[in-house]
Amino acid sequence: MKIQDINVDGQQVRVAVRAGADDGVPLLLINGIGASLEVLQPFVNALDPALTVIRFDVPGTGGSPLPQRPYRFGGLCKLIAALLSQLGHETVDVLGISWGGGVAQHFAAFQPRRCRRLVLASTATGSLMVPARPSVLLRMATPRRHTDPGYLQRAAPRLYGGSARTEPHQVGAHLYRGEHAPLSSRGYLYQLTAAAGWTSVPFLPALRQPVLIMSGDDDPIIPLANAHLMHRLIPDSRLHVFSGGHLGLVTEAGQLAPVVERFLHPAGARGERPRRFRYWPAALNLRAPGTCGGTGPRTARPPRSSAARSRAGIRRS
Repeated sequence: MKIQDINVDGQQVRVAVRAGADDGVPLLLINGIGASLEVLQPFVNALDPALTVIRFDVPGTGGSPLPQRPYRFGGLCKLIAALLSQLGHETVDVLGISWGGGVAQHFAAFQPRRCRRLVLASTATGSLMVPARPSVLLRMATPRRHTDPGYLQRAAPRLYGGSARTEPHQVGAHLYRGEHAPLSSRGYLYQLTAAAGWTSVPFLPALRQPVLIMSGDDDPIIPLANAHLMHRLIPDSRLHVFSGGHLGLVTEAGQLAPVVERFLHPAGARGERPRRFRYWPAALNLRAPGTCGGTGPRTARPPRSSAARSRAGIRRS
């Protein structure tokens, strides 16, 4: 694995690239709020060594210095696109976890030619979502868990759920793994403000990429209902519900890495291009219940013929 500092449009970004053994599409990982790139090391270790994996520290976290001013998801996505260009990659698969899942949704929507397939882990639709309990939101408003190991161990069971309820010390082992630099309060604040008021609800039905949604059944930060909502909104989506909490991608890496690999590289699908949809999907009708597990893609219903519309008008009258 090669770790380097790259200057992208005047912003220094710390990047880790694990070169794979083939020339396939690389996988870009976008981390959660306050987390350095080392946090996802267990997941990277569980992936096929033939897969090229790219990680980076968001400006203001880990080894990437603070930006000159606050940013929004749109600006961060342009930075990511420029970073990929410097690394020599035109197209990538993108996996975003938690806060990084919001960035990943924005990147897929507004940089569609750069994103082939999309994986959304333990994430939601932003300001328009099923919220966590107030006590959980209060703990998320501060970076203290990233700077105070004792506080993290006390808060982990109710904050992260899953295996953190019985082994809270393991959360600290993951979050403090190889910290490159102490997390600054201003860097954390910039990440909070980047997502303030943002929502993906209006554009999710227009996503072109195949999407895998993964959510734990015991996630206090992102309740499971949010995964069902995204599955209803995204036309070509699959929903995988696993037994675990918010950090399942790390704590259950051995279980989830094969799920991601099968989605990214189904039989005979290497090199495939993102699909385009002919009809606007009827995905905003939330009255029908969502499904979970290894569900197939949702398909749009073609519009009715003029004769069928006429008959429907006669029946209504």
